[in-house]
Amino acid sequence: MRIRIVDAFTDRPFSGNPAGVLLLDSFPDDAWLQNVALEVNHAETAFAHRLPEGGEADWALRWFTPAAEVAMCGHATLATAHVLHTTGAHDGPVRFATRSGVLIATPRQDGSITLDFPTAPLTEVELPAGVAKALGAEPRAAFDTGPQVGDLLVELADEQTVRALTPDHKALAAFSARGVIATARAEDPAHGYDFVSRCFFPNVGIDEDPVTGSAHTALTPFWAGRLGRPDLTGLQASPRSGRVRVELRGERTLLSGRAVTVIEGDLLARP
Repeated sequence: MRIRIVDAFTDRPFSGNPAGVLLLDSFPDDAWLQNVALEVNHAETAFAHRLPEGGEADWALRWFTPAAEVAMCGHATLATAHVLHTTGAHDGPVRFATRSGVLIATPRQDGSITLDFPTAPLTEVELPAGVAKALGAEPRAAFDTGPQVGDLLVELADEQTVRALTPDHKALAAFSARGVIATARAEDPAHGYDFVSRCFFPNVGIDEDPVTGSAHTALTPFWAGRLGRPDLTGLQASPRSGRVRVELRGERTLLSGRAVTVIEGDLLARP
């Protein structure tokens, strides 16, 4: 089987968020999928197989971190769509059947891919006791992002505070199902982005995720409401960094970015 490592939400190797991608004939047992994800040891590994024609989706898609299967993943979906299009396995928009419903990835003329994801429902909550200490900064506000995303979203004072975070990852695990999204308004929109974020997901084995598509389904309605427009660009300010163009369309959020294949090889451990 061919296995690929794809850097997503970037047009340069060794930046953005890397994902493993395997195209299969069907899904083997879960233990094998989890072992492959652990061996790849990136934030996510995506597994996809073609579905019969005439249904509501073209490919079935699942995502695994090194520690667990997740309900939604943006960068590994982008990486999978990139592999399908660059290898000729699929032309045009591709519909993925996932645990989060049917997700559509559409290639654009500029080489980017647009993902159509459900918008996360935001509910303001009281700031949990201890989160400021665990994060290393005092949030202005906190929001629950709903069951599909499963994070606590916190707004911080400014961009530099977000960039300077050195959180206690073990302590952050207590505050949500997956982890914590920290965000702030961009210091200078002339740099080409409207807000910054960093994402810490200790409960799925990821101390810091480089660029998180699913988090932007919550960041988009948050910042669209504050900045007064639906079309925005987010910078995830991890060490690898990456940009996500977003558009709020009510109950759906569009996430756009590029991807580049960095490694391609043979997986010899058969199920």
